[in-house]
This record gives sequence, structure tokens and C-alpha cells, in this order.
Amino acid sequence: MLQDQEALISLGNVRQWVRVAGTVHATVPLVVLHGGPGGNHWVFERTAGRLLEQHRTVVYYEQRGCGRSEAAEDPSADSYHVLIEDVLALIDWLGVPAVDLLGYSFGGGLALEVARVNPQRIRHVVVQAPAFHLADPEIAKSQIAGLTWAARGETADRIRRLDVPDLDRRLDAIWSLVDIETVDRFLFQDTEHARRNRSGWAESGLVNTGDLARALSQQPPPAVADHLPDIQRPVLVVSGRHDRNVPLSFTQQVAEQLPWAKLVVFEHSAHFPDIEETETFVETVLTFLESPMG
Repeated sequence: MLQDQEALISLGNVRQWVRVAGTVHATVPLVVLHGGPGGNHWVFERTAGRLLEQHRTVVYYEQRGCGRSEAAEDPSADSYHVLIEDVLALIDWLGVPAVDLLGYSFGGGLALEVARVNPQRIRHVVVQAPAFHLADPEIAKSQIAGLTWAARGETADRIRRLDVPDLDRRLDAIWSLVDIETVDRFLFQDTEHARRNRSGWAESGLVNTGDLARALSQQPPPAVADHLPDIQRPVLVVSGRHDRNVPLSFTQQVAEQLPWAKLVVFEHSAHFPDIEETETFVETVLTFLESPMG
């Protein structure tokens, strides 16, 4: 029987961090996939996760080389296929026939790919601002515009002076110039929530090495990017109205291509509705997860 616990478990021969909470509810486990690539669940555990645990069995899982998980001997060999196999191995470890998935940002794209590859192991899927690939042109254009808007003073001047027409190279150049305040304005609608998020990052002591992002950047997008209509599972698609990282227009296109999708837009959020409108986000997720399969 599944029990509340925190552990490093072997998935694909790499010890990866998992925390299980809320098993007293005996529900279908809700496996949460973080963003990045290279992120962690520290802040989510202490915001939306804490409320979800009051109603559901929640499984926090940090991908190989991310957060509190160990890295493979050769991180450059990491791939979408390996990440998918890790999630399926996690479901096996849980000892259940199927799970619900909740993925935010990069984790949303990963959740959809898992549901496409092995639908019999997945019941419902929740994706918040799902991203499939770091080099998606629409996302890159939105990030360039968003960071340019968020920049102030000398940072804004340096961005304006950039003479780099290539889309990907220009985005990389802008990211190399921006400061903490610019990133916070870019990712959040409310600067107070941005401060809370950054305080959580500092408290965690966890860092994004960039290894996973570098490995994935050398690969084509996962197949799900072109096969969304093949996902025959109920999907809740969530977006912040002011998301400049993964724009609402992109998220809307994802929802339109999914056969059983419901789109919910959070009016007072940017990239993190789970932080900026936590209680409403959790209520929305719980209502969806308790809905019939259709």
C-alpha cells in the first residue's frame, strides 16, 4: 500500500527524488511534473501542493539531474525518450494501474507526451502553460517581446542596442543581459508573488545546472507537438492571461488540438497561476480531476 514518504528511488539507473503525500485519501495518485527544464518542486510543494494534499494523494517527482534528484553519469545523453521512460518507471514503482498527471511549463509538454505514448497508464492530465521545445518560434517571439517590455533603465537600453536578427540568438543574448527584477516582471503579474517565489528559490538552495536544457536543445521536439489530436484523455489546459513566457495564444492552440480539452484562463496571473491565484487554481484542478472520464 502506498505510504507518505520522501525517497531517492532508482529510475532508469539514476536515483531520483520522489515525495508522496496525502495517501490517507486513497485517491488515484496525482503525479506532478515540474518545469525548466531543470527546475524543481520546492515552491509548488509549499503553495498549490500543500492545498492539493488536503484532498488528493500527491506525488512530487523531480526529473534526473534536477532539484534533489541525482544526475546520470553522462547528462548529455538525456533525452525526451529517457524522461518519458522515467515517468513510466515511476508509475510502476507506485504500484498502481494508472495515475493523473499535472505538469507545468516544460512539465506540461512532458505530461502530454507521456499520455500520448502510454495512454492506458494515464487517467486525467492537467497542463499549465505547456511547452514542448525550447526553440519554438512562437514562444521565442513572446519571450523576446516580454523581456523587452519588462526591462528598465540600462538593461532596457542594452537590449535595444542589440543587433542580432536571428531569433534564437537574439533571445539567448537578451537572457544574458536581463537582471533579477526584469525576470520577475516577465514571469509574474504581481511583484509580491515574484518576491515570494524568489525567496523560496533561495531557501531551497537548489540550482538549475542547465545540463538537461542543453541536452534537450540538441534534439528535435517530442512527437506530441505534431500529434496532439491523438491524445484520447481528458486534459485541463491552464494559462495565465498575462503569460509572456508561454503565451496564451500558444496555449489556446494546444487546447484546440486536443480532442477532450478544457481551457481555463486565470485573469490575474502570468506564467504561474499556481502561485498568483493559488486557491482558485487548486479548486479548478480538483474539480476537473473529480469529473467523469467522458
